[in-house]
Amino acid sequence: MNVLKSIWTIAVRECGILRSNPVYLFCMVIFPVLVVLFFTSLMNEGQPVEMPVGIVDLDNTPTTRSLVRKLDGFQTTHVVGRYPNLNEARNAIQRNQIYAFLYIPKGTTDGLLAARQPKISFYYTNTSLTAGALLYRDLKTIATLGSAAVGQGTLRAKGLTDEQIQTFLQPISVDLHPINNPWINYNVYLSTVLIPGVLMLFMLLLTAYSLGTELKFNRSKEWLNMAGGNIHIAVLGKLLPQTLVFLLVQFAYLYYMFGFLQFPHAGGIVPMVLLSVLTVAASQGFGLFMFGLLPSLRMSMSVCSLWGVLSFSMAGSAFPVMGMDTPLEALAQLFPLRHYYMLYQIAVFNGYPLLDAWFSMAGLMLFALLPALVMRNLKRAMLTYVYIP
Repeated sequence: MNVLKSIWTIAVRECGILRSNPVYLFCMVIFPVLVVLFFTSLMNEGQPVEMPVGIVDLDNTPTTRSLVRKLDGFQTTHVVGRYPNLNEARNAIQRNQIYAFLYIPKGTTDGLLAARQPKISFYYTNTSLTAGALLYRDLKTIATLGSAAVGQGTLRAKGLTDEQIQTFLQPISVDLHPINNPWINYNVYLSTVLIPGVLMLFMLLLTAYSLGTELKFNRSKEWLNMAGGNIHIAVLGKLLPQTLVFLLVQFAYLYYMFGFLQFPHAGGIVPMVLLSVLTVAASQGFGLFMFGLLPSLRMSMSVCSLWGVLSFSMAGSAFPVMGMDTPLEALAQLFPLRHYYMLYQIAVFNGYPLLDAWFSMAGLMLFALLPALVMRNLKRAMLTYVYIP
């Protein structure tokens, strides 16, 4: 009973600290809500649409103008400018006015009709990976359509039926089935890792911040005395209110993403709830471990922020971890967001059993247990260290 009473007393004390310091309100509630709304509304169309491209059409024939109209008709592409030469189009890309342009040299139509394989070129920038990949797809498609249109006219003149022409131009028909996301909605792919990554960053920073302020405001000895000198009880009571708020934010995020926005979740509710609990525990555990390892407000928060930001690159959502160099592939396992992403992909998005994601579950649990290695150092820091601005 004394243990529970100490935990309750420290938790009540911590609630008073949370109410008196607006940093907690902003970083635990307001900023997470803004982050969720920002990312989900940023990609509410599912894919980027009407991305600006340019045209350099030196041939200017009905055939090439038809190609340009077809390109402008694509959902993701919008022709916003025509340029007299390559240099002006290249300068437009460098000024961020367009993402790509199609170059059609003079004599293209004559070459097509004479079967001389004329060359058209398309240039695109990968400064924005998503825009570059989507526009590359559209530009490649329009180049294929140009040759197919001429071939279709030639074959029809020879008396072939439309079915025979289709078989000749496209011998193999691709039947594409994107797993669990048939709309190819980029919001589903990106928001489900970017938003949790930002929330985890807030958890890392606030955990280190709340411990560091005990030293900064000279409250550490009072805090330990309330726990009878037991650092485990002191930490448990201090982090309990934050844990509850973080869990509420996580559950609200789940309801908004998978209930209101109807993001696909083949695995059901149980893996999502388990993933949320493990995410909060792992994030707080890592933040606590970093402060125990480096008992300095400035240093611990700097390392936590660096680790949190690097997580976005090492999680594997933007670039697959299997494609990285072997040392980086091993290093990726040291980031909680990597294990979150794998557990989400396996158990929530694809609906496989939790047992298939045992490695990622174990990884998040290990992050939650890391503070056990630094508790003694943390207690010594709270009793003897002097805060240095």
